[in-house]
Amino acid sequence: MSAISISNLSSSSFLLTGFPGLEAYYLWLSIPFSSVYAMVFLGNCMVFHVIRTESSLHQPMFYFLAMLALTDLCMGMSTVHTVLGILWGFIREISLDSCIAQSYFIHGLSFMESSVLLAMAFDRYIAICNPLRYSSILTNDKIVKIGVAILCRSFLFIPPGIIYLKFLNYCRPHVLSHSFCLQQDMIRIACSDIRFNSIYGLFLVISNLFLDAVLIITSYVMILYAVLVIASREERLKSLQTCVSHICAVLVFYIPIIGLSMVHRFGKHLSPLVHVLMGNICIIFPPFMNPIIYSIKTKQIRRRVQKLFY
Repeated sequence: MSAISISNLSSSSFLLTGFPGLEAYYLWLSIPFSSVYAMVFLGNCMVFHVIRTESSLHQPMFYFLAMLALTDLCMGMSTVHTVLGILWGFIREISLDSCIAQSYFIHGLSFMESSVLLAMAFDRYIAICNPLRYSSILTNDKIVKIGVAILCRSFLFIPPGIIYLKFLNYCRPHVLSHSFCLQQDMIRIACSDIRFNSIYGLFLVISNLFLDAVLIITSYVMILYAVLVIASREERLKSLQTCVSHICAVLVFYIPIIGLSMVHRFGKHLSPLVHVLMGNICIIFPPFMNPIIYSIKTKQIRRRVQKLFY
């Protein structure tokens, strides 16, 4: 990043970081990134379309899967314009207001994906541990209420920390460390008192991502206990197979987050390129993998997709 470009930067704008050291290969890098984003849009739209049009899939499990596909689709839309804009040479600078808006949607959609995965874990727990009451517990009315609760939990508690970014004094070089805006990246270059953002951000992470992870693990411990008491080995395997796709989706979501946290915490000596790549993996890998996982591992989705193409 040249000193001239930084000095010409407006006090209310930020420079996005592409892929340090690979500037000469941006055009070539845009090909795999464009392909991944195309797969994100087509894959999640296909899953959502299949669930919406196939009446046999109008069940609680697939309603939650449709929520997950819609969340992943929105996550891809929230970052595609800056990531590909940098690679194609259209975007280097982003305004403060646009950066705050992008940060709001990225964090909100991440919390929403975590909440949907928790709802899917609850669905699997009821289906395996209390199958006779499954249809009476997860009615359409209950699913709508769960969906509204997920939206409120994901987006209504973020604004206090995000809006506060508008009033911070950014006196350090306005260079972000990713191809998109994150709250923790913005407060890193602020010279104002950031204790509120740090404490409130930690509270949101603990009350959303960490709590959801604990509840998901707890639900699977109870599911495993319920499955082990089943006498028939075939029935045990059949019950566990209904959870495989959800377990894969949970791992695809949480492993990149843990990896990015480890890189930020212990990898300060690593190249900035590693941080940028981990950030992009954390954002785009789950939306890319989830349609593949559910198209392969879920029999009803796989058959409907095959029927759609053949």
